[in-house]
Amino acid sequence: MIPAYNEEACIESVVREAICVLHGMGKSFEVLVVDDGSSDGTPARLKILCAEHPELRILRLEKNSGQSAALGAAFHAARGDVFVTLDADGQNDPSDIPALVERLATCDLCCGYRAQRQDVWSKRFGSRLANAVRNRALREKIRDTGCTLKAFRAEWARPLPMQFRGMHRFLPALMGMAGARIEELPVNHRSRAAGQSKYTNWGRLKETLWDLWAVRWMQKRYRPIRAEEPQWKR
Repeated sequence: MIPAYNEEACIESVVREAICVLHGMGKSFEVLVVDDGSSDGTPARLKILCAEHPELRILRLEKNSGQSAALGAAFHAARGDVFVTLDADGQNDPSDIPALVERLATCDLCCGYRAQRQDVWSKRFGSRLANAVRNRALREKIRDTGCTLKAFRAEWARPLPMQFRGMHRFLPALMGMAGARIEELPVNHRSRAAGQSKYTNWGRLKETLWDLWAVRWMQKRYRPIRAEEPQWKR
């Protein structure tokens, strides 16, 4: 699953590389790209790719709605028992996908974390600070929730409340509340080869702080619903 917004410079290479890796795994698969209302040449590039690769499916949001909405659309539309998410900017390495999927033998969500980030120092600092604040507030130990490269068991991903903007930053917390088993795996990280980042530290901070307290409230109020129908003898 690849959420994409104005990534005409990167989307072709990302899709081709992902398909190549997935073919090498020897299992049936589909690649689902969600065009988040792009206003550049991304839709035209995706149309060309669809004609070349029968494994590729495209969803298009009617307007730019953010990464959470794009992933939510993918979670509901995707087929199969395993979901893998990655960014459209080429910084995630598709060659890490097999290892993430393999770890699902012992967990429900495997989160990649960028052991050696190839970003400017300000983005690295902002990410470390955000992860530290998030982990303290939510009482977690997730190294890098901002890394999109993750593998999910499908039955855990589909019910997630992705219609709320910003929820993609809190997927481990949301799944953890429901009892999911969560593991982490170091993954490769690459410099952006083309295009421009859609985030700034300040813009991300403003949204994350509000979202953080909302998720903390959800943690405090969450009650799992487990019910069985009694098998009384007549």
